[in-house]
Amino acid sequence: MSTPATPIKILLVEDNPKYRQVISKALQREARFELVGPALGSAERALVQLERTNSIPPDVILLDLYLPGISGTTAIPSLLSLVPKAKIIVLSQSNRESDVVGAIEAGAAGYLLKSSKIQQIKVAIDSVLGGGAPLDAAVAKYIVQHIHNKQPESAGRKLTEREVQVLHLIAHGLVKKEIADQLGITELTVQTHVRRIYEKLGVPNAPAAVDQGYKKGLLNTGH
Repeated sequence: MSTPATPIKILLVEDNPKYRQVISKALQREARFELVGPALGSAERALVQLERTNSIPPDVILLDLYLPGISGTTAIPSLLSLVPKAKIIVLSQSNRESDVVGAIEAGAAGYLLKSSKIQQIKVAIDSVLGGGAPLDAAVAKYIVQHIHNKQPESAGRKLTEREVQVLHLIAHGLVKKEIADQLGITELTVQTHVRRIYEKLGVPNAPAAVDQGYKKGLLNTGH
């Protein structure tokens, strides 16, 4: 993959010094990644940094959930209010239902466990910027199991057949370019479908759309 003209700007919010150092060094080895300021150990410090008028807005925020003070989940809406174009990927040791679902519903674009390899984290960064929804395999299975234990709800504003097709492909982890190739349509058309899906389901991102898709009976494990 060629190095982009503008590096991907990343803010790391992690209170474990050793893990913070490992992630920071790994990302700094590649010119296509740029850490926005020092890695921070609390959500409060991240919010203060982002509120500064001279701060560089990150493209991606790598966020731990169990932080001193404000939790990562609680901080997600505030972070997104300051940098609405940023994508948040949770990096956590927890695969608990409440943590995973809570983070996604708060606005996280992806959820990885800290056992993920560095390469998986890099792929996840590329994925969210391409419109994907990176989820740790164990977490994804856990979410699906949780959702299917609930009664499906009405679909609300009805998705078109094409929008349901796009939602299925999103649920299978495809990014917009891959969806366009598979359906034989342009990437711009896919972006339009995705925007309408989000609007109709009342969600901010791909993981939440998949979550709502299962809850509303639009997706099923057999598809």
